[in-house]
Amino acid sequence: MAADDRAAAYARSVLRIIDARTGEPVDAAPARRGLTRIEAHTDGFDVTALRVLLVADLLVRALELGGTPVWALLDEHRQQAELRAGAAALGIRPFEDGRDAASGLGETQVLHVVREGGAEPDGVRVAVAPVHAQAPPEEADPVALRLALLSRRRSVPERLDSTALGEAHDTLVRWRRAVAAWAQQPSRPIPDEVRAELRTAWEDDLDVPGVLGILRWVETAPDLPDGARFETYAYADRLLGLDLTRDLGTPG
Repeated sequence: MAADDRAAAYARSVLRIIDARTGEPVDAAPARRGLTRIEAHTDGFDVTALRVLLVADLLVRALELGGTPVWALLDEHRQQAELRAGAAALGIRPFEDGRDAASGLGETQVLHVVREGGAEPDGVRVAVAPVHAQAPPEEADPVALRLALLSRRRSVPERLDSTALGEAHDTLVRWRRAVAAWAQQPSRPIPDEVRAELRTAWEDDLDVPGVLGILRWVETAPDLPDGARFETYAYADRLLGLDLTRDLGTPG
């Protein structure tokens, strides 16, 4: 693909999300630079509720990366303190209280993030499949828990166990060490095709496992400069929120 064609395709990129009401994809931000309101409906507090908040957080991050202003709200009457504490531990940015919020700020789109079989508000619904665990594992590293919850598409039920959390922890440690090592090499730009693949993945109904797969390829891809690996991981982490650059400057 010629450089001009790549630039044109990149400029036209847009996040598409499956509306649970119709099963059809819709533009998450139909008006360029128009405000998008994201409302998370958790129906109480459990690990599935945290997954709902995590999906809402990913939507906020993906839209902001595309230049869309976002208003993020939590619409929940129960266990707000537990929800907010659990969300903060997972690196989810704070949501405003949506119980008394009214429309009228000029938003061009409203996305309701709900658990499957849960709330049915009017408007586009982003459904999140359940997590089979009754409570957040107390011994789990919160960032490893975030990575474990990101490892399946939001429409696929997830079972959290010691194996899944252990694999997420090991991946997180390996990637942070690699990012710290790559950062010591001269910076190189992200290859155009890699950047396009990352955007294509997360703009396809938030295919975060696809993003993680690209990072696994970049980790060991031959002939890719370490400086480009570093920039790729740092860029993708703006969506993932895994603090992959945490160990920069730490002695190996």
